Amino acid sequence: MAIPPGFVWIIRNTPRFLVPPAATYVALRLLRERQQLTLPTWLNVIACILSLPASFILSFFYANFRDARAAAARGAVLAPVAPYKLPGAIDKVGALAKSFTTGYIGEVPNADFKAVGNTMNSRIFWENRIETIEPEYIKAMLATQFNSHAKGESSIDSAKSLLGTGVFNADGETWKFHRSVTRPFFSRDRIGDFDNFEKHADDALAQTKARLKEGHPIDFQDMVSRFTLDSATEFLFGKDVQSLSAGLLYPPNSPLAATSAAKDHPANVFAQAFLESQISTAIRFFYGPAWRLREFWKDEVQKHMDVCNAFIDPIVKDALMRKREAKEKGSGREKGQVSDEDTLLDYLVNVTEDNKLIREETFNIMIAGRDTTACTLTMAVYMLSQHPDVLRRLREEVLAKVGPSQRPTLEDMREMKYTRAFFNEVLRLYPPVPFNARSTISEPVVWPGINGKPPIYVPANTRTPYSVYLMHRRKDLWGPDAEVFDPDRFLDERLHKYLTPNPFIFVPFNAGPRICLGQQFAYNESTFFLVKLLQTFSTIELAEDVQLMPPADWAKAEGRKSVEKIMVRSHLTMYAEGGLWVRMGEANPAETA
Repeated sequence: MAIPPGFVWIIRNTPRFLVPPAATYVALRLLRERQQLTLPTWLNVIACILSLPASFILSFFYANFRDARAAAARGAVLAPVAPYKLPGAIDKVGALAKSFTTGYIGEVPNADFKAVGNTMNSRIFWENRIETIEPEYIKAMLATQFNSHAKGESSIDSAKSLLGTGVFNADGETWKFHRSVTRPFFSRDRIGDFDNFEKHADDALAQTKARLKEGHPIDFQDMVSRFTLDSATEFLFGKDVQSLSAGLLYPPNSPLAATSAAKDHPANVFAQAFLESQISTAIRFFYGPAWRLREFWKDEVQKHMDVCNAFIDPIVKDALMRKREAKEKGSGREKGQVSDEDTLLDYLVNVTEDNKLIREETFNIMIAGRDTTACTLTMAVYMLSQHPDVLRRLREEVLAKVGPSQRPTLEDMREMKYTRAFFNEVLRLYPPVPFNARSTISEPVVWPGINGKPPIYVPANTRTPYSVYLMHRRKDLWGPDAEVFDPDRFLDERLHKYLTPNPFIFVPFNAGPRICLGQQFAYNESTFFLVKLLQTFSTIELAEDVQLMPPADWAKAEGRKSVEKIMVRSHLTMYAEGGLWVRMGEANPAETA
């Protein structure tokens, strides 16, 4: 039986609570025995109790003094502290939690960055938390000073219930092992095989056409999440989980939504548990190591993961059984050997029979394969519903380069310059992973000085969150129209003015040694599906009678918040709360290039 999270926190922190009172008690005993100074019992008790806050305050101020001195010795400065009224920036934690459920994505840290600067120390629960949206510092974390940064124990601990020790939640040799295992499965030949995409895209679009003909809008986010889940699991396991077989959702205002049996379909149960597990994990990051106090008696993520694991375990069990049968027949391969026909699951069961390791690794890659592409396509269609001129230009390119019904090839995709620019603009304003974090390791780090400002000193073992989402919207990096959706910025003079001289202002897939292995896979899958979509439909409109819309007062805000028509949210990845409900008009069958 697992130890409750709160008990784990107490066990880990017991020395911090025991040492000050114990040291105070020993000191009082020595005073009594050697100096003949006897204090009343009640005063001894008070002294031992007060030793805890006193030691905390002293250690806090000493750490500040030590860090400032170490920074000065290196010709650097400490990051400015974000001002908050309550001790431990508890009011910021509350603001983050509230914004997570009712606010606009990123508005709390964005307000802090505007007030303090593009790099700041949040000091949540009195611990250093150096947050940044500076491309030079993000570059240092991801590339130039990669070996001085890691995921860090705090981030790994927060996500362990969801990701285990898979490739996205590991450091050091464990990460290198997982990376080496997955890299061969994203080769050019494998990600260029479009049979998988075509089968599931055709299924998804056929169901979409049928539902629209019934007179109902469709939840595009749900539909495309099923498409990416089925294509990802076929890519990883050699067999898809058939989530599209559950059928598409009916709008919540339809009587059919309540009577549909689809919600009890195993794939839907998995998808709901998967969503809840990611939301619960995201909330933990607000609290840092203190998340265990919030979930004192029960791991809120694990209860959802039990559902997810029940869905994945039979697939892993079946693969292990096939391996043992092949071995008994003498047809098994040497450990670590991989063939062109192998899936990632085939390779993993050949390397190990550790069910937990196999499940965690495939689950990590499945998250990347499903969620990031589903997010990109969801936000792409959202933008098309708001920009019919962009939709028209994209269809013109699709019809000119591919045709009204032909299957796109890699060569076609290379020539579709506007389509690539369109996806880049979607990824700029709505990157699938809007917030991420690293941590310094056992040695302090100095980030370089920029724009005439001194370097920033980052103490050892310090969390360093960063946001590509907020960086992608900075007007000083992208121009005065940074919050305007305009794919042409990746084609005209703005590309050479802003991005070419500073490529780290655009990193939707991260960078450096931990750059997303599936970057090209995601581009290929997204482009393939978009081509098929635009061959099938010529108009896209947001179903505002069904869509969960933002509060009316958002229209009075500044920037993109004022024009949003959906509630953009983020757990590990970005998504539209309540789905993306659209109506689409079918293309003219007689249409030709």
